[in-house]
Amino acid sequence: MTQILEIRDLKALAKRRVPKLFFDYADSGAWTEGTYRANEEDFSKIKLRQRVLVDMTNRSLETTMIGQEVSMPVALAPTGLTGMQHADGEMLAAQAAEAYGVPFTLSTMSICSIEDVASVTTKPFWFQLYVMRERGFVLDLIDRAKAAKCSALVLTLDLQILGQRHKDLRNGLSAPPRLTPKHLWMMATRPRWCMRMLGTKRRTFRNIVGHAKGVTELSSLHSWTAEQFDPQLSWKDVEWIKERWGGPLILKGILDVEDAKIAAKTGADAIVVSNHGGRQLDGAPSSISMLPRIVDAVGGEIEVHLDGGIRSGQDVLKAVALGAKGTFIGRPFLYGLGAMGKEGVTLALDIIRKEMDITMALCGKRRIADVSRDIIADYAM
Repeated sequence: MTQILEIRDLKALAKRRVPKLFFDYADSGAWTEGTYRANEEDFSKIKLRQRVLVDMTNRSLETTMIGQEVSMPVALAPTGLTGMQHADGEMLAAQAAEAYGVPFTLSTMSICSIEDVASVTTKPFWFQLYVMRERGFVLDLIDRAKAAKCSALVLTLDLQILGQRHKDLRNGLSAPPRLTPKHLWMMATRPRWCMRMLGTKRRTFRNIVGHAKGVTELSSLHSWTAEQFDPQLSWKDVEWIKERWGGPLILKGILDVEDAKIAAKTGADAIVVSNHGGRQLDGAPSSISMLPRIVDAVGGEIEVHLDGGIRSGQDVLKAVALGAKGTFIGRPFLYGLGAMGKEGVTLALDIIRKEMDITMALCGKRRIADVSRDIIADYAM
């Protein structure tokens, strides 16, 4: 096997091991995928100042995100269908994150349920909430997250309607996959994946099936999810969600300065600068290009995190230098999970940590808390 030294090595291995419809789900954007590509490419435009003859000993990446101590400024992002990249994927990723000392965020659209993840972890994880038309179900989700002792609620704001993702439409994405000749072939060519999936009962959206009204089987689940994302979601909804939750609240999906200013007044604990990984509005700016403007506008009022395009520890360091208190990684850990399961998630975190640590030292800093825009040499977005 090829030596794995960077995230793209894990990506290449995951592509060989995960059925195409699920690998494409993780590795795609909306429409032309222009924003998806820009998220990653715009990091390369940020150049770093190389410093020499500075003391590089006793380095530390430890910091806090919304007051929670973390081993580095990284959280595993909420990603749907994680358990289709690898059997019991959310449970394995949560365990890897806990052992590493970074937050894991469970998606509403996960394969493993809130209760599944709570059963295999010993420390609180974060839960990401989508607001559905059926408010009773939303309230139940919040209460289930509280019962599982989740330590933060991540409210996603940018999925009132679903962006058009051509790969998913062409692949006929579903969970579990429909038994069509195309899907059967995709799975037959990934026998290791198939054997693991046969060994688990978790193959559909377990936060929804058996919990949402009338959703007891696959056919009703499909129609329910198509109808339930709420296009009327507005800023006034943040207030009742915050009150019902009663704990730390993070608002994810901010990409505009004016929206950031509104978000900062809601009483939330943090915002996440994000365009949903380029999966919603194709043609929107990259997350990293908007980060410094949003930090300048509201960084003194609310904690700012970044999501989108991170593929290395250098990317994390650049985001921190531009004002992010923390970052979310989605695809890097999904590639690790699809490639090697729990071990692959740990390896993805190892790669990011090592790259961040070495880069920080070569920029003349010993503590992540000391990293600021003074390490940026040429910022021409």
